[in-house]
Amino acid sequence: MLQVRNIEKYYGNKNNVTKALDRVSFDVADGEFIAIMGASGSGKTTLLNCISTIDSVSAGAVLLDGDNIAELPSGELARFRRERLGFVFQDFNLLDTLTVEENIGLALSLNHTDPAAVRRRVEEMAGKLEITDILGKFPYQISGGQKQRAACARAMVAGQSLLLADEPTGALDSRASKNLLEILTRMNRAMGATILMVTHDAYSASYAGRVLFLKDGRIFNELFKGERTRPVFYHEILEVLAVLGGDVSDVI
Repeated sequence: MLQVRNIEKYYGNKNNVTKALDRVSFDVADGEFIAIMGASGSGKTTLLNCISTIDSVSAGAVLLDGDNIAELPSGELARFRRERLGFVFQDFNLLDTLTVEENIGLALSLNHTDPAAVRRRVEEMAGKLEITDILGKFPYQISGGQKQRAACARAMVAGQSLLLADEPTGALDSRASKNLLEILTRMNRAMGATILMVTHDAYSASYAGRVLFLKDGRIFNELFKGERTRPVFYHEILEVLAVLGGDVSDVI
């Protein structure tokens, strides 16, 4: 589904250049759940931003289903984001003036989807994420965990190809974090969602099937979960982080 090919990202000018990404390459198969980890400044959020088209690459290519996203005309880029990319962020990014139902269905409405079809698809997604009872409420009336579920529903309601999550548990307590990670796992396994998640947290990463570790803008290592249990995978992630950062507490 996703091919990242030797991408580089530079910031600054010729007198002061920072290389945030250094020839990063990897593939994401349809239906994978991948976590991206690394210390602050390792390039993981920059990588997600380049894949999401929030930022552009300085060199290399990012291809989604064979399409080079850097070559899309500006007029098609917004539509591409709405229809093929789903976003889940730490701060939810829900609009306070819209109900949960309206927030979830916003991308469909922007695409001029029939209102009855929008309502049907919103209710279907809300049912899968167990938030049907809050569809009529506004974001300020619901909990952080419910907001993040609504954000997940919004990210997938239009049948997007790829779900991008940037520290999705960062604003949640431990119970809500666990619930969200179980929801992401359900979306991946039962709904076929392909997920790419940036996280500092080894516990969160242990829910993924593969973990990519970045250091100084390069892929330092990767782990595959395979048939191992999540607790075993969690401890393996901690071991890599200890080598990666020297002090595990600095990077989780």
